[in-house]
Amino acid sequence: MPEAVYLEATQPNKKQALQLKLYLENKVRKVDMKNYVFLDGFADAGETEAMLLYKQIHADKLLIDDQRGRNVAKINHIETIGSLGVLLVGKQRGLIDEVTPLLSQLNDSDIYLSKQLIATVLELANEPPMSS
Repeated sequence: MPEAVYLEATQPNKKQALQLKLYLENKVRKVDMKNYVFLDGFADAGETEAMLLYKQIHADKLLIDDQRGRNVAKINHIETIGSLGVLLVGKQRGLIDEVTPLLSQLNDSDIYLSKQLIATVLELANEPPMSS
């Protein structure tokens, strides 16, 4: 994880900041800022460092949920996956039994998930719809 994303995700006012800080210990990487990526006028430090680190370590996928950021990544030939995609892959590989409880946690956070997206993910996971 690039430093800028780590600092953003572990701010004391963020939910789960302490748990993330503990989990990410020794997983934060310095980013070689000599490389380049094409950006738009809205890219922040975390997004920029994440794309640079993807190229630096020749990663398979970049975890990014923001649609604008995904579009910028596509311009840079960066393969992306979103949080919900990670949940689906986790279930397919037997790493998690159910998507629903984790999807509920995401839905209860400050991340916006449309009802249609939730329904699609649950359908792909072969799980029943969530009750409203």
